Amino acid sequence: LPKALGDEGVRTEGTGNGAMVSAASFGSASILPISWMYIAMMGADGLRKATQVAMLNANYLAKRLAAHYPTLYTGRNGLVAHECILDLRPIKDATGISAEDVAKRLIDFGFHAPTLSFPVAGTLMVEPTESESLHELDRFIDAMIQIREEIRMVERGELDPEDHPLK
Repeated sequence: LPKALGDEGVRTEGTGNGAMVSAASFGSASILPISWMYIAMMGADGLRKATQVAMLNANYLAKRLAAHYPTLYTGRNGLVAHECILDLRPIKDATGISAEDVAKRLIDFGFHAPTLSFPVAGTLMVEPTESESLHELDRFIDAMIQIREEIRMVERGELDPEDHPLK
């Protein structure tokens, strides 16, 4: 480690040049005021409402997409929390079309790809926030359904398995 950093608060594995840093005393303190201000401005009632809407949005997505994509980690009543994890592994097994292919195809529809392969490899974790409008949720759902139809066309042999919109 450079001498300028000092040794305080830094743990290393091994000795000498090239030692692995497992923790450091420096980080991005600017993230803390953002979180604090969000909590302070929302207040208890606002945070409760934001949480409820985020959970409602995630369950709306999961239910609307249930006929097209299996959802992992639902509760006893079939509901999800603030996110839904869409399992694309069966699609990859059947067609070779991966979660990465679906994530890239979403970009064609103007969406930033959801979290990919976390916490489960081969899945998309969709986390609609409390600020997403019903129109935007429906637009995302429509894109995911259209993508699933393109996948079905590959499954039925209507599209070349190596040359289609997802590849």
